[in-house]
Amino acid sequence: MRLVFGLVLIVGVGLASFAVYMAKDYIGAYQAELARERAAREKIVPTVDVVVVNRALYYGEEIKTEDVRTVRWPENAIPEGTFASLEVVFPFGEEKYRRAIRAMEKDEALMAVKVTEPGQDAGVSSRLSKGMRAFAIRVDVATGVSGFLRPGDRVDVYWSGTIQGNERNAQEVTQLIESGVKLIAIDQTADGDRSNPTIARTVTVEATPLQVAALAQAQSTGRLSLSLLGADDEAFSENVVINQNVLLGIEAAQVVQVQKEEICTVKTRRGAETIETPIACTN
Repeated sequence: MRLVFGLVLIVGVGLASFAVYMAKDYIGAYQAELARERAAREKIVPTVDVVVVNRALYYGEEIKTEDVRTVRWPENAIPEGTFASLEVVFPFGEEKYRRAIRAMEKDEALMAVKVTEPGQDAGVSSRLSKGMRAFAIRVDVATGVSGFLRPGDRVDVYWSGTIQGNERNAQEVTQLIESGVKLIAIDQTADGDRSNPTIARTVTVEATPLQVAALAQAQSTGRLSLSLLGADDEAFSENVVINQNVLLGIEAAQVVQVQKEEICTVKTRRGAETIETPIACTN
């Protein structure tokens, strides 16, 4: 009897130990899985809805409802000016579509700077910033940077003409009058994605009303030339003026005024003859 009781006790202790071991292993596996889940949850980036294009779009194309869709986009990497829903892109439904004013590739986020307002044409007016005006400048192969200008480029504007003074002081002068002016159209196109260079006859720039007045005055009194700025260059603020003397290194002669010597005389009359005799002048 005692032997049976001892065997039962030993078996019971073994089963209890095994149960404790299994429970410990299960709890450890559960805690490890819970830790992995927490770590994975921390790596999950919050996302929001962003409208993207379904196909490649080019300048001037009409954007319809089948050309766009919404996708989930990382919240901390959303480009500025995107649309959150199709209702924002098409507030008036199919009555007024937007048009592309810049080329876009498939699955690219639709951005406000790349499309017109609903119902607006993809013309020059859609590219003007608030408070700015469009002004056309006549150019040729020499003054228009040999046709390498595109909408969106920035240029310096130089004026060349004659500064009128008297006949001796009139001279030819070239002066920087505006720096960093943005181009919004070349001839009759505002497509900034064109790659083939053409010799333009006119370029349209974005300018303030005061700059427009200055450019109009300069164009009517002389010749305007453009100089293309690099993509990372800043506008030049210093006064740049070149005339023929500066160009050739000629120093203008200085006019020295010589004081005329005062001469005093004494007149002496001898009969009908008058004789003037120089003498020292006294104050």
